[in-house]
Amino acid sequence: MTLRLYDTATRSVRDFVPRIPGQAGVYLCGLTVQSGPHIGHLRSGVNYDVLRRWLTHSGLAVTFVRNITDIDDKVLAKSIEQGEPFWSIAYRNELVLGAAYRALNVLPPTYEPRATGHIPEMHELIAELIADGHAYRADDGSGDVYFDVRSYPQYGALSGQRVDAMEPAADAPGRAKRDPVDFALWKGERPDEPADAYWPSPWGRGRPGWHIECSAMTLRYLGAEFDIHGGGLDLVFPHHENEVAQSRAAGLPFARYWVHHGLLNLGAAKMGKSTGNVIDLATITAMGIRPIELRYYLLAAHYRSVIDFSEAALENAASAFQRIEGFVTRAVESVGTVEPGPLPAEFAAAMDDDLNTSGAVAVLHDAVTAGNTALADGGDVAGALAAARAMLGVLGLDPLDPQWTVAGTDDLRSTVDNLVALALEQRQLARDRRDWSAADAVRDQLKHAGVIVEDTPQGPRWSVAHAG
Repeated sequence: MTLRLYDTATRSVRDFVPRIPGQAGVYLCGLTVQSGPHIGHLRSGVNYDVLRRWLTHSGLAVTFVRNITDIDDKVLAKSIEQGEPFWSIAYRNELVLGAAYRALNVLPPTYEPRATGHIPEMHELIAELIADGHAYRADDGSGDVYFDVRSYPQYGALSGQRVDAMEPAADAPGRAKRDPVDFALWKGERPDEPADAYWPSPWGRGRPGWHIECSAMTLRYLGAEFDIHGGGLDLVFPHHENEVAQSRAAGLPFARYWVHHGLLNLGAAKMGKSTGNVIDLATITAMGIRPIELRYYLLAAHYRSVIDFSEAALENAASAFQRIEGFVTRAVESVGTVEPGPLPAEFAAAMDDDLNTSGAVAVLHDAVTAGNTALADGGDVAGALAAARAMLGVLGLDPLDPQWTVAGTDDLRSTVDNLVALALEQRQLARDRRDWSAADAVRDQLKHAGVIVEDTPQGPRWSVAHAG
């Protein structure tokens, strides 16, 4: 394969060479589930789903791991605020997250571990760091264990920072730290936190720090060294910096490539649950935007670019996807369902160029334009449809993919089909008796109800109008 990826660690575009020929191990930092996901989180899911699909299309057997952080300062803060067990809040939001991913046709991961399921592995890793002089137990009786940042000379290399210029680590009080920049590996039991949020450990009852969780889970599911570690740009420091430090200090080669996606901004700031600056999937669908259109919006920009959210841009993206979908629908009516064919070389070149979905989508639109021309002049409609479906499949956007069928939608569609068919039958009867005003009235009533009727050589075709 010829895929080139921008590697955050080297700050350069590198040819992707799997550690094991024919295989690829990918770890995506998943969501901390103190609340449900917003569309910024869903961008992460969609972007790395496209990467996974492209690796698979390129012939690799992909092990894709996406974790759930279900124990963390933020989850416990919600537990105290809502008077509900932390595990109940975490699980409820995990279900919402899973439903949102399914709605956007994000493939399920090979493994989706929860942090709380890997406490023994974290203990082993922490104990090794202490034994090797890279971590220490606080001497104030708190039960905290800290990573000694200055014991790892390469600390700061991933984010391009110098230790002497860093602010104190804010993940734990500095009272017992040897250096303010040291970060917590294990946090001792505290009287102001839920009593069920702690586990026995060699250092007393406590809970894991955020960073050690991912190091333990990557080791469990992908081994000491794996191919790609992904996440948002906001995770480079301190989370990923701390992950690579503690893992390599423990003798683990860890990630070979670091891939980070750009953020999704709402107004002047990134979308973030801590500030309430969020838009979720329910808000988007209430605007009349379908999940497949939101997926198109989230992947149409290059994964490393910043997306400044606006309703106008979202609606433009929805309209752009509808043009693609319209071609697929008309082509199937003309030549029947055609299986995906070979990918156009220009599309493959764009995807190999640091996963340039923006360029790939441009190739897709060019193919749709050519397909519409073929429909009009009797050209190779089947070939155009096969090429379009191949590209749409890689992007997870093929409207003929049964994954886009949501539970319950079939029954609703059948009901609407029957109602619209009845109205169209009345319209046709009016046309047969040359009562044009009555036929137009039926068409106008359907349009008012949000159903657009288009007369074609194969008969009338209807679709739901796009809101806005």
